[in-house]
Parts: sequence; C-alpha cells; structure tokens
Amino acid sequence: MVSAPNLKVATANRLGDGAVVYRDRTGSWSTRFADAVAVEEDLAAELLAAAGRDMDRAIVVGVALIEVARVDGRLQPASLRERIRAFGPSIALAMQPPGGEESR
Repeated sequence: MVSAPNLKVATANRLGDGAVVYRDRTGSWSTRFADAVAVEEDLAAELLAAAGRDMDRAIVVGVALIEVARVDGRLQPASLRERIRAFGPSIALAMQPPGGEESR
C-alpha cells in the first residue's frame, strides 16, 4: 500500500566527502535514508530552516526538502531521482573497463 507523498525529508550532501545525507530525529545527518525524519507539510519550513543552519555552519551543502511516501510502512522517496540518490542505481552496472571488452 502506498500513501500520497505528502511527507517531507531534508537531504543534503556532506561537505567533507560529498555523501548524500538525511536529517535524522536527533538533528544530525545520516547516510542511511532509513534514519531520515519525515514531517508533515506544516513542519517542513521548520525542518528546512534547521537544516539550513547546518549549511551556514559548513557541515552540509545543497540542502533541500524532498517528498516521500510510505510504501508498505516504510518511507520511500517519491521521485526516481531521489530513490537513486538514496539507494543507488536502478540497474546492475557492468564491471567492464571503459571502452568495451577487456584487453587480452
């Protein structure tokens, strides 16, 4: 069962290494999407402001709110782009060197 994407999660990139991070319940940043705190629309501005203060303190960059939905009781980003940022590519990547077949 999928709920409407009316919940918001704060995401950014960690300044030190560029990792995708999510604001958690403690006000810290986690690389695990499962740790993200989701808020209703009426609290989204407050979440964004708190996340923005970490950008001002040079902890993260590119702070944004993303829409999420509950799918079978778990949060999932509503857009394909954010699902890829959270969980990685949607296809298996070939383990070949650039340019095609391996040299012999």
